[in-house]
Amino acid sequence: MPERRTLEPDRTDRPDEAATVLLPTVREILRYDDVARALPEVLSGDAALDRPVRWVHVSESAQSARLISGGELLLSTGVGWPSDERELAALADQLIRDGVAGLVLELSDRMPTAPPALVAAFQAAGLPFVVLHREVRFIAITEAVHSRIIDDQMVALRARDEIHALFTELSLRGSPADFIVSQAGRALAAPVVLEDVNHQVIAAETLGAADDALDDWEHRSRAAHRGDGDGWLITPVEARGTRWGHLIALPGEPHPAGRSNVLEQAAVALALSRLADRDDDEWTRQSHDRLLGALLGRRFASESGLVARVEAAGFAVTGRTLIGAAVTVRTAGADAARVVAAALTAAREVGADALAAAHPSQNRGTVVLALSVRRGRPITDAVFGDIARAVARELRSPENSVQLAVGSEAPGIPGLLASIEEATELLGRADSGRGRTAVVHRVERRPLLRLVNAMGSDPRMQEHSEQMLRPLIEYDLANGGDLLEVLRAYLTHPGNRTRAAGASHLSRSVFYQRIALIEDLLGMDLDDGETLSALHAALLARRADGYPR
Repeated sequence: MPERRTLEPDRTDRPDEAATVLLPTVREILRYDDVARALPEVLSGDAALDRPVRWVHVSESAQSARLISGGELLLSTGVGWPSDERELAALADQLIRDGVAGLVLELSDRMPTAPPALVAAFQAAGLPFVVLHREVRFIAITEAVHSRIIDDQMVALRARDEIHALFTELSLRGSPADFIVSQAGRALAAPVVLEDVNHQVIAAETLGAADDALDDWEHRSRAAHRGDGDGWLITPVEARGTRWGHLIALPGEPHPAGRSNVLEQAAVALALSRLADRDDDEWTRQSHDRLLGALLGRRFASESGLVARVEAAGFAVTGRTLIGAAVTVRTAGADAARVVAAALTAAREVGADALAAAHPSQNRGTVVLALSVRRGRPITDAVFGDIARAVARELRSPENSVQLAVGSEAPGIPGLLASIEEATELLGRADSGRGRTAVVHRVERRPLLRLVNAMGSDPRMQEHSEQMLRPLIEYDLANGGDLLEVLRAYLTHPGNRTRAAGASHLSRSVFYQRIALIEDLLGMDLDDGETLSALHAALLARRADGYPR
């Protein structure tokens, strides 16, 4: 049977790369029924019986043995072999030198025992030399082995076609980077990470093992690029001479399409996605959107897992002071993407690690900012003033009015979440600062807001909020009303009903009617200071508990 070379195993120096075809081994072939009935006896190479067999040849002469190209299992009766020991030793040397996977000799009257020269040579090389004590139909062995190899080749071809179709479809659809990475990880059943050229994680599919997969990422990644990453497979993501990063698969099981092929197809899809992006910072922005979205939406299984994810993205948490902030820029040209870019640049100018993204649930263009600074470094109003002014400067418009609200300092992820929520709440209640270029609001100047945010998850605070506001909530739900929003405007501008009416976008007469209805439903006097404080705390607690704003 002529030798087939379709889909031979990938020859690569990457130790974690599996062969495209899962070839049968010498051990497996010896267990085939036809071979087992011939009573095989292994004379040498027990430790090498798991060598893959690329093809099976029947060879009866020393000359035909020279035609092998490596990886074949040779079957013979020895009928055409030389009888001289030196010539037999030369034959053995030729087979071993050409990379034969093993030699199977059927014993017969002509050759009742294995030639000692062959046995000695194969033993010295540690390669399998097997004798069969009964007659066997070699054609049955070759048919069985070749059918198995060809079937596996077809499986590999189908797998390659499926992988190619998958990532081609993702490219044509314009799928984002994180989804492409996720599909690569699921295809390989192993963690897959997209990093930038600075070894910071852009997107990752960790299959639920973020702590293990991303822990100390930059150090491990740099070691892997130097060749110390045992089992790591690394493929560059590049096009038109520009390299944007690397796609990395951590150790996993072999894939019928070839692990490197899967990763390379995903890298091509990522490169096409990157070329389609008009913004050079698109990948970074998507990464920050996912991280801050997971934090604010509480979409993380464990704090340690989220810490691993944000630190892999270049945002240090361990041993750092974390601060949440919120930014708005009141100008027609300042869209969220520009504000995010300006906020990141400004934060880095003052030496802070930063994550920035448009708030996932705010409709007024709020950008949230997470800052990480070294512990012991003073965080003064001047620092945040520098950030606010740098945002205005980056946007290059003298009409910009930058509003920056700053939450409390925190030592970890739960505190950072509370700090961002404080800043967002504070920004919603802040004076516009009209006429000033950059305005900073600190939560330290809002003690009630800090207190309620600290106790927001306490059931007693939630019960207080429900008891105080239930009549207004039920009225709004039954009538499509806006009493909660009117009360919020009233409490934001206590003692100034004209400004409160303006904040509610109601005429003064309609606003006064709403206030009267609120007093009637609650049975309370809104001119009473203690009542106002209790209602203010109830409204703040309702926001801290995650109710719609």
